Formats: sequence, structure tokens, C-alpha cells
Amino acid sequence: RFSLLLLNLEEYYFEQHTANHIINKGCRDERKFRGSLKICSKSIIFEPDDNVQPIIKIPLRDCISIKGPEDNEANNTFTWDTSGGISVVCNQVFLIKERNIIAPYKTVRGRTEHLFQLDVAGKLGDVVQTLHQLYRASCLDKMGDQAAMITAILQSRLARTSFDKNRFQSISETLHMECKAEMVTPLVTNPGHVCFTDANLYFQPLNGYPKPVVQITLQNVRRIYKRRHGLMPLGLEVFCTENDLCSDIYLKFYNYQDRDELYFLIATYIENHITEHTAESYMLQWQRGHISNYQYLLHLNNLADRSCNDLSQYPVFPWIIADYSSSVLDLTKPETFRDLSKPIGALNKERLDRLLTRYQEMPEPKFMYGSHYSSPGYVLFYLVRVAPEYMLCLQNGKFDHADRMFNSLAETWKNCLDGATDFKELIPEFYESDSSFLVNSLKLDLGKRQGGKMVEDVELPPWASGPDDFLQKSQEALESPYVSEHLHEWIDIIFGYKQKGSDAVAAHNVFHPLTYEGGVDLNSIMDPNEKVALLTQILEFGQTPKQLFTIPHPRRIMPKLKSLSRTSSHSVSITESPVSPNEESFEDLTEESITLAWNNIAKLKVDEQYKIHKEAITGIAVTCNGSSVFTTSQDSTLKMFSKESKTIQRSVSFSNMALSSCLILPGDTTVISSSWDNHIYFYSIAFGRQQDVLMGHDDAVSKICWRDGRLYSASWDSTVKVWHCVPGETLSNKKHHFELLAELEHDVSVNTINLNAANTILASGTKEGALSVWDVTTATALHQLPCHSGTVFDAAFSPDSRHLLSAGEDCCFKVIDVQTGMLISSVTTDEPQRCFRWDGNTILSGSQSGELLIWDLLGGKVIERIKGHTGAVTSMWMNEQCNSVITGGEDKQIMFWKLQY
Repeated sequence: RFSLLLLNLEEYYFEQHTANHIINKGCRDERKFRGSLKICSKSIIFEPDDNVQPIIKIPLRDCISIKGPEDNEANNTFTWDTSGGISVVCNQVFLIKERNIIAPYKTVRGRTEHLFQLDVAGKLGDVVQTLHQLYRASCLDKMGDQAAMITAILQSRLARTSFDKNRFQSISETLHMECKAEMVTPLVTNPGHVCFTDANLYFQPLNGYPKPVVQITLQNVRRIYKRRHGLMPLGLEVFCTENDLCSDIYLKFYNYQDRDELYFLIATYIENHITEHTAESYMLQWQRGHISNYQYLLHLNNLADRSCNDLSQYPVFPWIIADYSSSVLDLTKPETFRDLSKPIGALNKERLDRLLTRYQEMPEPKFMYGSHYSSPGYVLFYLVRVAPEYMLCLQNGKFDHADRMFNSLAETWKNCLDGATDFKELIPEFYESDSSFLVNSLKLDLGKRQGGKMVEDVELPPWASGPDDFLQKSQEALESPYVSEHLHEWIDIIFGYKQKGSDAVAAHNVFHPLTYEGGVDLNSIMDPNEKVALLTQILEFGQTPKQLFTIPHPRRIMPKLKSLSRTSSHSVSITESPVSPNEESFEDLTEESITLAWNNIAKLKVDEQYKIHKEAITGIAVTCNGSSVFTTSQDSTLKMFSKESKTIQRSVSFSNMALSSCLILPGDTTVISSSWDNHIYFYSIAFGRQQDVLMGHDDAVSKICWRDGRLYSASWDSTVKVWHCVPGETLSNKKHHFELLAELEHDVSVNTINLNAANTILASGTKEGALSVWDVTTATALHQLPCHSGTVFDAAFSPDSRHLLSAGEDCCFKVIDVQTGMLISSVTTDEPQRCFRWDGNTILSGSQSGELLIWDLLGGKVIERIKGHTGAVTSMWMNEQCNSVITGGEDKQIMFWKLQY
């Protein structure tokens, strides 16, 4: 229940101790609560183990006395237990999360006494000494003096500790740099030690919270940005995904030399395989329609120092829609849209005239608007329903007045047009797929409005049937032709040439000088109190993004019938190409022909073989007519091999990480590949380019399957995810959106998956040898069995779905009865079998040594060995008639096999 958001702004959490909290010591109604005592720079916090009990927060400035057992012996205030304790007398206490409900803090005023008994009595003296130090700091009159004393205490603690090298992932890691820094999350900074090795970036929080060490594998790093934090060039943000919104770690250093050195080290490491994008390179992609309006705005925000970890510089997005009253949203009418050539404050002429009159009369430095278009308060105004604890942190334990809450879209838009001091823009969440910020699903008590109505979900415009529909229509509006034609005008105001100087005055776009980068030099302010006050004012008021363009931004080149539908990590779109039935000419798949093939499976002969990759082959997929073979490999490439011309026709690399499997969608227009970089890539065969990427996992994706418009993905992040493909109309192109339908949780990394013929049951095998059988329709586990010792390499159902066969690293085949989960057969092999196909009786397997083996399952013996690869057989494809096989191996070859009756 404890989080750093329970601290005040600019407060640090130092240490914790297991303790008992005793109330009314020695009295008849004495009560004892077990929990954790947290020592923070401005408060003492006690978190009881019992969730019903409130967390207690005692501000140090409200303490009357803090005493250890020695202090009390003279006064004889208490009769002490053997362990002794700390007595805290205060005149104000906050009670938080009583009954584990997020709500405004309860304030208990009046003198109260609290006794904390530590489990480790030997630490009492140190804890009391620390509390006395911090108490003296809290009693100083001036904020600057308080901050200076707390900083001195913090730096002393950091100096006495160093990074624990036992936390290295490998003993062979070489240390390149170590320094002190703070990890930044919204409203919170957490001090600790940064360590950079030849393989990893580590951060070890001083307080061990929220975990002992944060590790970023350098191989996974995709982008890094220098950041301005608290107006100082001390920040560094690291991204391990291509999704621009959320980073993996944001660090703030105590001097810019440390920041720049770490930036140089990471940049040097990743420069070989990553191109650093500039605003101009993104502009070109946007102009030509390669990236959407949404993606372009996200990139610009990122380049302009906007980060989700810094609420005073949160990404800023424009109000697009101006119609919140119609029952139907008409995206063909210009009046549906807000005028993107003007800042919010200039949209209402009457209000602007009043503001300009005041501006003319104002002494220097002049500004038109008394508040900003983006600030921590505005971000949390929109997000209070999903981030209530952030709002309570920002507003000292209180929610805003119910009538000032984000109650209705129409009301908020009207206030932005008419309000004397309301000029706020929107945040990216309005153009994404997660509508939870519009719904009070946490059932928070956000207060009662003047009319007596409780604050619940956000009231939506009549044209939206619900929150998801509202976001869908907002996305369509953002990508509409009108916005595409005018978005450059808004970019000029927020990120471009109309941000500063005479162009800003002409565009009625002048804010307080302190909000601009370079508006104040904090280093030149000598008085610490003035510096703290100024910094607090700037951070709460909001900051203008870094200026990216100093000349007018070019327009977007508008294609005639080009779809500009955007994709994000939440939704992946695939262009559907309808296939007419006469294109799909199959032979009749009769049971007789399949039976005949399996009866003669020992007569498989190598037809052709080709070395087409630089590393082991991991996946094989073949088009319906058999003419093109797609393969994936650990060399990170997807290759298209032509059976007719016997040549590689395409070679594609999506990232520098290994690809793990591939499949072709029905219609032969799209190939899907899974990758160790956590992503699933969609490649258009027709257009010869990457079409989409689904960022579906937190670790390598090991295997994918596709059945009936659903994608099943297995990952080393211990999950199997089921994605539902929903067709949707967007302009001229049909698109698919992927929605996460189910998440099947495992304890360890999942290595392989397969489905039965009816697509109702899924089998998953893990790296630790467990086999799970899942009912896909209800997303529940039917059986979870510890089958193998070591990785499960492959698993497949029999054609009648009654049995499940698995092959493992432990040189065993195991057969499970699907209905009961019983292990009904186990066959030991002399070496691991890496992949297989079976008909319920006979197995064709690819072995570790490269041979193909044919097994009689009932007899438990090998009936034929066929020479094949010179390394392990790592992948196998079989056609539906079961008379043609393709294998891939560690020898980087693909081999074509034919049945010769």
C-alpha cells in the first residue's frame, strides 16, 4: 500500500524498519499494530501489515518531541518492554488508505503520542539520531535552508554507500562507470547509485524501493534522450521499445558531467544498430505519409523534452474536435474542428480582446496568459480517475472541488473557450486506446457537485456511444484529412517559430517568461530560498516545450486515397486483401491420402537443400501454392525463397535481435514474425515492407500461431496472449485492430505453444519443463503438469485432439490424455528431439544431431533414421496432405523433403 506518492513533493524516503506501533501504552485499551516504519526526509510513516488499518503519516514539523528509551528513563514516562522503542509526540497526524480505500487523507489534530518498537533494537540509537537531524531540518524557517540541510544528509548517506557489485548479472561484467543519481517517476525522485557495465545499466535505490535493483540490458536499448529536469540539463531517459510514450528508466544526475558521460557510453554502445532521428527526419516521414499524425506528435513531444515521467513537461496534444453537442460527428465539415492556427487562448475573440487590453497595460516582462496550456495540475485533472494517488500527492492529500473536476467533455471544452484563466490543451491519452481515464472504475468518492450529483464517469458528447467509441472517433478526427492539412499550424505554435519573439506576439501566443527554456538561469540565483521558491513556481505552473523549428513548418503532402489510420502499441492494423474462392485451388484433403502418406513416411527423401541464413533457422512458412518459402532465423532476418527460381527474393531485418517463428496469414498477403526483441512484426508480401508491429510482450516472443482471425503469442515474459483481430473501416482501406482477448499466466518463460484442430484448446510448454493445457474459450487452465526436466521444445495435439505429445530437453517424448491430464506414455530417446509432426500413432521428429527419425509411438521405438542436417533440426513444416516436408537447422540450411512411394 505504501508508495513514494505518500511523501510530500521534493521529499525523500530513506529507510524502513519492521516495527510495532503501540497506541495508549500501559493503558487498558492499549493496542499494538505490526508493520513497517518508514523514515522520510519530512515525515515518519507507519504502514500496518493489516490492510484495514490506515497508514499513519506524521509530519516532522508537527512533532513536539521524538525520544528514544535513554531519553525517557530520566522522565520515567513509560514502563519499557525489553526491546525499548521510539516515542513520538505530535500535534497533527494524517490517516491514509483506511480499509485500503484511496480517499482524501484524514487529518487528526491535537496532541497524540505514538510508540514504535523496532524488531532490531540495536538500530534504535541510529534511527533516533536520524530523526533528530531531520526534525531540526524541518524546523528551519526558510524552505531553502531546509532543502540544503536535507540535501547534505542525503549526500552523506550516498557517500557512505556504493553500488552492490553482487547485483551484477554476470561475474564477467566489466564496470565502466559508477555515480550517484535519482530515478525520476511522476512527482517523485528516488536517490541511489547508477552503475554502467559492458552489458547492463543498473540503478540501485538507496532505500531498496520499489525493488533492490533496476536493470536495463544494453542490447535492448533502442533510444536515449538527454532531458532538462527542473530547468537543469541533468536528465537522461532510456527507451527499450520503439513505443515513444513510456520509457524504461529516467535518471536525474547531480551534475551534468555524469549525465553526459553516461549518455556518451550508452550512445557509443548502441550507435552501431540505431539511427538517431531528428525532428527533420520525422517531418519528412510525416509529410510523405509514412507515419501518422499521432506518431509524429509523439516524436515531436519526445524531442522537445516532454516525458510521461515529468508531469511539469508531460506530452501535449491538441484539442481537435470543437463539436460536443451533435448526435453525429461529421468529420467532413470544417466547423467540426477547432482552428489549429490559434492557441486555445485566442479561439474566443471577446476573451482575447480583454486579455490583449491587459497585456498592453502591463509593465515588462509582459505576457498574455496567466496560466499555461500544460501543467501537472492539468495532466492530473484529466487522469484523476486512474491516478488518484498522484492527485492526492500534488494537492496535499485532497481531491479538487467536485465542480472543478473533469466532469464532462462539453463543459471542459466550453471552459477552455470562455474561462478567464483556462487555456489547457489535451494529453496523448485522448488519442489512444485505453479509455479507463474516462471511467470511475475504482469507485472513488470524488465528491458531490452543486446540484447534488456525485462525480462519476466523464460525461461524453452525444455522438459517442461509450468511452471506447469516444476514443475511436477522436483518433479518426486526429487522422482526418482536415487535421492532416492543418496540423502544421498547431506545430508552429507549440514547437515552432511562433513559440517565441515577434511571431509569438503576432500569433497571440505569449506566456510568462519563466515557462520558456532559458527564461531563468537557476545557477545565477545565489539565495537558496529564492531558488526553491522559483523552482516550485515553475514546476507547478508548467513549461513550454523546447523549440524544435525556427521557420514555418511545411504542410503534409495529402495523398488522394491514402489511408492515414494510425497504429500504436495497443492496435495493429493489417491491410486485408480479399481472396476470391477460385484463387484457392486445393486438392481434396481426404483422410485416405493423409493415411497413405503417414504409412509411407519412412520413404521421405531429400529433394533439394539450400544454405540461406547466417544462423540457425527458427521458423518456416509456405504460401498456399507452395511457390514461396518464408524462413526466420537467429540472424534476425526474414527471407523469402522462391522454389521455382531457387533464389532468395527478399531478405528483411526488423531489428538486430533473433526472429523466433513465422507464419503466413490466409490469403498469402502478410507474413507475421515473432522476435526476441519482444515484438511481433507484420510484413506485407505485396508491398515488400514492414506493415505493422505489435509490441505485445515484456520479453522475447518465442512462438506465434494464427487461427480464425486470432493471434496466439508465447513469450519468455511467462505469458501466452490471445489477440483478437477486429476488422474496422478507415477511409479507403480495411484495417484490422488487435485487442488483447486473454492473457494466460505462467510461472516461467513459455517456449512453445500449439492449438488443437477445433482451436478450442491450447497447449503451452515452458523452459522449466511444465506443460499446460488451456481452454481458450474461457482462458482457464485445464491441466498444469511438470512433464519434462528442462525446456519443452515442441508440443502438438493428435488430429482427434484426445492426446497431447511433447518433446523435451530431457530426451523424452511424453503423451498426455487431454481430458484427464494423465501422463499415458513416455518414450526415452538417445538425444533431444527438437521438433516433430505426428498423426496420433507415428512421429516424424528432427533430432539434436540433424537426423530425421520416424517413431512407432505404441512400440516406443525408432523405425527409421534418415540423414539430414549437420546440426540440430530446429524447425519443421509439413503440408496438409503430409507428403511434403521442409526442415531448417542449426547448419543454416533448409531442406526440401518429398515422399517417394
